[in-house]
Amino acid sequence: MAQQENTKHNSSKHTRKHGTTPHGPTLRRTLRREAPSTVGLLVDEQDFAAMRRYGTFPFDDHTAYLHQVEGLLQALAAQGMHTTIALFDPEDYAEFCAESGLDADTGASRSRFTAEIAAAGATVAYTGQRLTDVIPLLVSRAVRQATWEYATLLLADLGACADCGQDIGRAAFDRASHLLMRLLETAGPGTHHLVCSTPTENDQLLAVLHTHRDTTGPARLDTSEGAEFATVLAVAIALESPGGVVLRTSAPDSPDRVHGWRLAHGTLAPLTAGEVFNAYCTDAETGEPVAPESGVEYSAGFDIGADPAERHH
Repeated sequence: MAQQENTKHNSSKHTRKHGTTPHGPTLRRTLRREAPSTVGLLVDEQDFAAMRRYGTFPFDDHTAYLHQVEGLLQALAAQGMHTTIALFDPEDYAEFCAESGLDADTGASRSRFTAEIAAAGATVAYTGQRLTDVIPLLVSRAVRQATWEYATLLLADLGACADCGQDIGRAAFDRASHLLMRLLETAGPGTHHLVCSTPTENDQLLAVLHTHRDTTGPARLDTSEGAEFATVLAVAIALESPGGVVLRTSAPDSPDRVHGWRLAHGTLAPLTAGEVFNAYCTDAETGEPVAPESGVEYSAGFDIGADPAERHH
């Protein structure tokens, strides 16, 4: 709304100055450039095949479809338009149409669903990059969001502690946030890559966090990544799962350093250098050893100076 009012104001100034009235099509083109666009993307062959059951879906070849989508994105970018790419999931689409009472076999329904997922789902802003570079990023963000939503539901379902009445999920999240802040404070300057993993009844939860800290000032991190990381760590704390955290630090003119911790009694217990080496140099799926990286130091986890938290049962 604000953008439209600003456009009208500028057009009025132009009219008063030059004594001319802009044509309607010119104004509409101006407004079109200021209206954001969203493209729902079917990233793989399986999702594409699922959409082919709708007669109004106009494509029959996934490669050709991706080529046409990339051409559309380039055309929109050439017009100076802001475009967002959203992950289009056929199963979610069918469920959305059923719940909304929409005919799934229409372009209007696909457009409406795309707008919905762009508002609440995983998206990537298109800035001219190749579609082959966009797809892995989009999938990664979708996985991150699904992990965060699942972990949040797990915490919410735990309810209150029978002894003290405290919300178990909230207490675990607060504890996890505290541990994360202490970890980043103690890690010192450098570029940090953290991974937290913990098993649940149905899945293996994994969260990744990237931060950077200068020699002065606190660590800089993406708030969304930080919340996701703390939520997964909170699940491990609340469920007393065998969770773990790995920290890899990069700094100029020095080898990368890898540290590790296991979750024990509500806090992060440092691993030994040997345990860190074994964890980092073992294939998680096969259990086979993996050659250590050149220029990487595998070090014991350091004490983050946090007292064990009260445990809820």
